[in-house]
Amino acid sequence: MQPRELRRYLHEHIPLSKAMGTDVVVAAADGVTLSAPLLPNINHRETVFGGSASALALLAAWALLYIRLTRAGVDGRLVVQRNTMHYARPITGDFTATAALADEAAWRKFVITFTRKRRARISVMVKLHCRGETVGRLEGEFVALAPGPVTNVLQT
Repeated sequence: MQPRELRRYLHEHIPLSKAMGTDVVVAAADGVTLSAPLLPNINHRETVFGGSASALALLAAWALLYIRLTRAGVDGRLVVQRNTMHYARPITGDFTATAALADEAAWRKFVITFTRKRRARISVMVKLHCRGETVGRLEGEFVALAPGPVTNVLQT
């Protein structure tokens, strides 16, 4: 998937990404990097609002799984089940979020489980950077659900 295709998809289907000024730097199966400018994400202290940092990280993680599922021909709805955000320092400028799988071997298990049970869970790690420094990280668990009625994801 090309970065411009992913950007268009995010802006059309997740309007918050457009409001945040999200751009796609890298859109690949082994990693996704999104960027966002400071100004639409600024808080009262003239740093990035924590919710914006968390949102960009979640978008990067979701986009990584979306690309991988699309590439694998798996038709599943992705939802975040839980996440933990760690802020190392204030974000004082434009920033990026780079997502990668926490455990590459877990991807095969994820696809096999989804094929068998029609739902599966996987972890994604995201690092936030600003001006060449790591400023935060997100650890997230996502669930893929088969199309159809919403089910209780806590049962996976």
